[in-house]
Amino acid sequence: MRAPLLVPGPLPGADLLLREVHVLDPRERIDARHDVLVRRGEVAQIAAPGSLGAPEGVEEVQGHGRHLLPAFFDPHVHLRTPGQEHKEDLETGTRAAAAGGFGAVIAMPNTEPVLDSAPLLRSLRDRAAREARVPVGFMAAITCGLHGERLTEMAELREEGATGFTDDGLPVVSAGVLRRALIYQRLVGGVLTLHEEDPSLSRGGCMREGPVSAALGLAGIPSASESAMVARDLALTAHEGGRVHIQHLSCARSVRAIAAARAAGLRVSAEASPHHLLLTEEEARGLDTRMKMNPPLGSEQDRRALIAALRDGTIQCVATDHAPHAREEKEVPFEQAPMGTTGLETAFAALYSGLVLTGELSLGVLVERMTAGAELFELPVARIAPGAPANLALVDLEEEWVAGAQGWESRSDGCCFAGRRLQGRVLLTVAAGAVAYRERVFSVVAAA
Repeated sequence: MRAPLLVPGPLPGADLLLREVHVLDPRERIDARHDVLVRRGEVAQIAAPGSLGAPEGVEEVQGHGRHLLPAFFDPHVHLRTPGQEHKEDLETGTRAAAAGGFGAVIAMPNTEPVLDSAPLLRSLRDRAAREARVPVGFMAAITCGLHGERLTEMAELREEGATGFTDDGLPVVSAGVLRRALIYQRLVGGVLTLHEEDPSLSRGGCMREGPVSAALGLAGIPSASESAMVARDLALTAHEGGRVHIQHLSCARSVRAIAAARAAGLRVSAEASPHHLLLTEEEARGLDTRMKMNPPLGSEQDRRALIAALRDGTIQCVATDHAPHAREEKEVPFEQAPMGTTGLETAFAALYSGLVLTGELSLGVLVERMTAGAELFELPVARIAPGAPANLALVDLEEEWVAGAQGWESRSDGCCFAGRRLQGRVLLTVAAGAVAYRERVFSVVAAA
């Protein structure tokens, strides 16, 4: 019998009465004020605002003026366990997720050692059951050691609970290897998620090739490094079938290829990260290493294409690609710094500030895209409905805050939005029925 795809943490089920909250759940078509009662970790009742009394032992939370949203889902994070716990671990990474309103995450396998065997997956799942603040799924590697040569035991890994397979951090350079992976994926299930990069084009580059890299005299990575591999992998998918998910899109040409593939009926989905939706290569002009990520920040034209694709559903979900590094690893010259930025704690506020308040996305569309990743990976989507597990994010859309001013839940402070004034603050997160996060200055009104 196959192991569950998500590992719940050890926190107990909550008993809460969220009073007079503005419930917004696009899938349930709810956009109105209600009282919401949670008993033993399950949504027990949704009623008219102010109509419910708090049963004995139930914590009462005053939600007037605040929004209650389905907890977000992130299909692409790096929790750095095992082997790189100086950057992040299961507890700190999932604590950061909870602080950002995420009710579950999927961790990538580019750890030390690489997550490419069933025994290692089993031990990680056991550890997550003891340490994680929110449920965690684990992607297994497509190839042993991420070397791109020999496929992992995909069937065995899937039985052990792998949510899918990826060599994230590296592309599958060999078309023949990826073709075999597609064949096996059809047999064992799960999703192949692909990091799209042609190393022969990107090798040695540290930012997007263009006017900024030219002005700084630094080696650039052309957008074709991504789009050429997207085109190749979509052609292989069309030939073999299978289910693929394209990670962290960053350029307009890739978006057009995804749109054409979906129109042709391919089983392909895609994600975009907050930094690619909100920032451009201009941010790297100051050589702040928090702006160095892979794929690199693109042009304004690329950014506009990503926003349009997120709006119309060509890009179905948001994924942070939360990639923590130790401070000393980032405090080096730009060319030498590792690629990656953190993003779990700022994702919602950054996108709400940068896209919803500007009128480019509705709040409902943003919430749908920040929860849709679960469905893409064959997992239940958070719903605010009687009988559903409580996966909830209570947010104050009016509160302004400076990212990082009060510290981070993550072990890493390498966030590209650090120091920016954002609007929209997560106050409380309930994940798999348990209170996973409560904002430090946010307290209950009363407890019965």
